[in-house]
Amino acid sequence: MAEALTCAALAGRAHHESRLGHAGARQRSLARAYPSASVEASLARLQTDYIDVYLAHRPDPQTPIEETLRAFEALLKQGKVRAIGASNYDAAGLREALTAAASKELPRYELLQPEYNLYDRSSYDGALRELCMEEGLGVITYYSLASGFLSGKYRSKADLAKSARGEGIARYLTPRGERILGALDSVAQRRGAQPAEVALAWLIARPGVTAPIASATTVEQVDSLIRATQIALDADDLRLLESA
Repeated sequence: MAEALTCAALAGRAHHESRLGHAGARQRSLARAYPSASVEASLARLQTDYIDVYLAHRPDPQTPIEETLRAFEALLKQGKVRAIGASNYDAAGLREALTAAASKELPRYELLQPEYNLYDRSSYDGALRELCMEEGLGVITYYSLASGFLSGKYRSKADLAKSARGEGIARYLTPRGERILGALDSVAQRRGAQPAEVALAWLIARPGVTAPIASATTVEQVDSLIRATQIALDADDLRLLESA
């Protein structure tokens, strides 16, 4: 992936632009028939004839991984999908999928989409991150700004009313969350940047991350996302952020 940041607002644009699709996002099944049906629905919504990357939205314990990979293989051969990936997999599940692909000569997941940001690190750091780096998988992180908490917009319970997502953001209002915001503020001031830009710059600099996913609803927010790709954090910046 050439860009340092993936914008989630590309759906519905001209057919040559990159886009992501998710199999199993609604019916929660990766049995043979469902990926094909999901792709057809995605193609219709996007008004395109292929999808760059199609993701298994979450593991399906009811369906053998080989069956799922064979369904994706058919879509790849048809040219409807260019590459496949997985979302919300743990290290054991991803290892099983990669091993099955290698042993059965099936296409493998080339990309992982985990929840990962400066606050939520436990599900990706460790064995899963090490596996992705070992296997050379692309990694695009979702909730890269912790539902907006890392923008610095929410600093007290009174701030939660600023967004319909406020109730979900309440879990970040902890002493640890306050420390992280404090570190973001310090680095942002030093860099002449916004806290959200620094939080994304940290992800961009993180080994084992290809690109953070971030969405924008205004031109100003798009400009801010671009600035995030231009911030080069030094060792002192990283040490301050990670120690928080």
